[in-house]
Amino acid sequence: MSPYREVDHTADWALHVWAGTREALFVEAARGMYALVGAETAPTADLRRQIELTAEDYESLLVAWLQELLYYTEAEGVVFGEFRVQALSPSHLWAEAWGGVAERLDKVIKAVTYHNLSIRQTAEGYETTIVFDV
Repeated sequence: MSPYREVDHTADWALHVWAGTREALFVEAARGMYALVGAETAPTADLRRQIELTAEDYESLLVAWLQELLYYTEAEGVVFGEFRVQALSPSHLWAEAWGGVAERLDKVIKAVTYHNLSIRQTAEGYETTIVFDV
């Protein structure tokens, strides 16, 4: 079973994500976002991007992380399928993403929103629901 699922949301898309660690939550959020848009990369997905971001809290970093990935998709036609969060604190994210030129995108996400965004600690790890503007 995937560590994310689409949630019904009026006029937008919402994605519920869960993982054992915050780092894994960021990875699964990115995977879930690309699953929502039906992204597929070329067979040689060998493009790598290093991403370093700062923000005031984990929620802001999550939005910035997903927006940065969407920027590459919009500006360069690149989609990512593999992610590694190297460092994560409440104010800093350093990660790597691997992907390639998009073979297919079924849908487009305009923006990642802060609507009711909260990263919650649970007995199993962490969870959040992310709302996307489409």
